[in-house]
Amino acid sequence: MLASILRVLCRLVFRVRVLGLENIPAEDRLLIIANHESLLDGMLIGLFLPKRATFVVHSDVLKNPFFRGILSLTPHVAVNPSSPLAMKKVIQRLNAGENVVIFPEGRITSTGALMKVYDGPGFVAAKTAVKVLPVRVEGAAQSYFGRLSAAHPRKLFPKVTLTVLPTTEINTDSGGEAPLTSKQRRRIAGVAMRKIMQDLLYQTKKSTTLFETLLETIAKSGSGMKVIEDLNLVEETYQDLLKKSLALGRLACKVSQPNEAVGVLMPNVTNTAALIMGMTAFKRIPAMLNYTAGTAGLQNACIAAKIRTVMTSRKFLETAKLQEVVAQLKDVRIVYLEDLRAQFSLWDKAWLMGYALHFPRAVMAPTNSEDTAVILFTSGSEGKPKGVVHSHKSILANIHQIMAMLDFNASDKFMMSLPMFHAFGFTGTLLPLLNGIRIMLFPSPLQYKVIPEVIYEKNCTVFFSTNTFLANYARFAHPYDFYKLRIVVAGAEKLNEEVRKVYSEKFGIRILEGYGTTECAPVVSANTPMANKYGTVGQFCPGMEYRLEPVPGIENGGQLHVKGENIMQGYYLYDEPGKLIPPANGWYDTGDVVEVDQEGFIHIKGRVKRFAKIAGEMVSLEMVEKIANTAAPDQHHAATTQSNANRGENIVLFTTDAALKREDLQVVAKNLGAPEIAIARKIIKVDAIPVLGTGKTDYVTLKQMAEEQQ
Repeated sequence: MLASILRVLCRLVFRVRVLGLENIPAEDRLLIIANHESLLDGMLIGLFLPKRATFVVHSDVLKNPFFRGILSLTPHVAVNPSSPLAMKKVIQRLNAGENVVIFPEGRITSTGALMKVYDGPGFVAAKTAVKVLPVRVEGAAQSYFGRLSAAHPRKLFPKVTLTVLPTTEINTDSGGEAPLTSKQRRRIAGVAMRKIMQDLLYQTKKSTTLFETLLETIAKSGSGMKVIEDLNLVEETYQDLLKKSLALGRLACKVSQPNEAVGVLMPNVTNTAALIMGMTAFKRIPAMLNYTAGTAGLQNACIAAKIRTVMTSRKFLETAKLQEVVAQLKDVRIVYLEDLRAQFSLWDKAWLMGYALHFPRAVMAPTNSEDTAVILFTSGSEGKPKGVVHSHKSILANIHQIMAMLDFNASDKFMMSLPMFHAFGFTGTLLPLLNGIRIMLFPSPLQYKVIPEVIYEKNCTVFFSTNTFLANYARFAHPYDFYKLRIVVAGAEKLNEEVRKVYSEKFGIRILEGYGTTECAPVVSANTPMANKYGTVGQFCPGMEYRLEPVPGIENGGQLHVKGENIMQGYYLYDEPGKLIPPANGWYDTGDVVEVDQEGFIHIKGRVKRFAKIAGEMVSLEMVEKIANTAAPDQHHAATTQSNANRGENIVLFTTDAALKREDLQVVAKNLGAPEIAIARKIIKVDAIPVLGTGKTDYVTLKQMAEEQQ
């Protein structure tokens, strides 16, 4: 009777919904696991799951008379996680045929994200061979029974949802190899349990549209939350952002048609983020143009995506000295935001203030998650840029994947200097905005002296960047400038060992290296504070499948193909404008050669296109560059090839080090165990290695330079 009364009260007060009850098997004994959001979690699971179960609780909880009284009403077992024998009691209960509920995190989350996952629950699942039933608790953390910091929004009676996922199992068999020790089995089981928990967080996130997600975030975080800031140094609230989004979206409707790809040529400012959100609200497709690509690059992008209208700002073009570049574009109408303001009539203002701001869902165009949300463009580092078409679902899926892996929360503040035309910058900007996290937008990543100062002044805690940019910031930053940074993620290019070392020794920061592609929205894998392995780009995001296809001449590893909800809808190519070319059977060929170790960490060996074939043998140009970086870590180097009638190809190394000799490379190669063939045949001194606006090395230009040298 007491349980029935509590169940009714919870339904009334917390509007509890239970999803996925059909996933609970009828007869199997179960290890029920759940994320830990609040003091309510155990009671909610006990009341609303039909399985009677024994609860595993921390022995300290029983010291509280109130909780001791509550727990006396249900079977429970007290354990101390610090005791080596803590899980023995749990194993005994499962072997006796009981169902057991355990929280693998061992404590209530204080960040709202997944916290440390203990190895014990995974070891129990493997040892007893029981089925694991994952349950997601969502919403309870916002109650006053949670343990979130003051930066997180609280509600007296938040809506709570319990989602039950299909059962899974944990197996620690070595697969016929050498038998594993008990410690190794425990570790493998712990990793498997962490992945189950990450999948739990990811799979229970629903994908709607970008604008709907923004509205949900505003409802959760409050319209008065100050969330976004740019160089104007004015912190704007969600209400300000919504107002701008609706107004700019309305203006975009005056110069475009529904489902039309409209070029966006804008820097990292609040208005750009608002324009993107506003366009998606009214079913216009922002095509993020790379303003560093020059007239030819912009023209090629416009042709590939059949862009007829480009929205930009006179002030921006003047500041960036792009007037002449834009003036040379053909068959494209340039629309300036300054001119559009005059078209925002009195009726439009009345619509905005009297209706749209109060009922934003009513004014947005009917859109579903499968519709196209944005067109990004490849960097063009190896040819003409391709239009990469992403749906609302793929962008949001990648954001959910990142949030399941890294513990970003409302206490953080992002520093985003990567331009929004860069996939890393685009998703990195939307991620905090759609999760109630503050962000500082900076218009250019090239301000090497200014950006460290801004990070210091604005107390930024999260920084996404590339190896090239991080190296330059380190040269000018004061050792205390990054004192608040707790997460620095490097992507887009390989992280140099010297850069990693400088950030560790000068700033006390561990850079987390990740891997991604524009086609994957963009994150494929990342190292995290919970799972970090030196020399790798981390483990795959939850919800992603992969396969490796053999590459002739390469023994270990293969060409990486990936599949998941974050994969693009397809390409727009210069040779077939506006025609969507989807990935074959949903699999995207990354073109990268990788090796995946037993723990699931990815080792990048290089791009297929970045292997030289010399006398029939495959040589990674990444290795050539690694040798040079080891020989002269303070300089910049880049390798490419030139044709050779006898050997097939020659390796050419461009370097900023005038003193670097082939003999130096030979010594380093020997120490690294690299073959003689991986030493550049020709070394060319340059003042600077050419780079693209994204920070990547411009290998197209280098290839041309190498052929000219020949």
